[in-house]
Amino acid sequence: MYKIIAGAAVLLALAFTARQPLPKGSLERGKKVYATNCLACHQADGSGVPNLNPTLAKTPQVTGDRQKLINIILKGLDEEIEINGESFSNPMPSQAHLSDQEIADVLTYVRNSFGNKGTAVSAAMVTTERKKM
Repeated sequence: MYKIIAGAAVLLALAFTARQPLPKGSLERGKKVYATNCLACHQADGSGVPNLNPTLAKTPQVTGDRQKLINIILKGLDEEIEINGESFSNPMPSQAHLSDQEIADVLTYVRNSFGNKGTAVSAAMVTTERKKM
């Protein structure tokens, strides 16, 4: 009986940690938002510009806390930031003019492009953070 319970616990754990599918259309929409609003500073390949605009490729800042990332988009960033041992000081303007869905899509795109593998950002998450502003 112990083996059955242990086996069920392992399957349950795998089900909760398995990567959920991304919302349909989110990557395509996000890529368009990225091309219009992000590409000039963060480059087509997400590599950024040394000492000015940070890379978006394989960084914990991108694949980590979604709330922090949402707030950077909503509020901008006007402080030096260190990513992978490199400092960046070019201010990022707020992108609060984007809709909650556009922000969710572009963040889902960035979190799943440039070598990143992250969970999706939902419009509801963006709405929650926007209400806190």
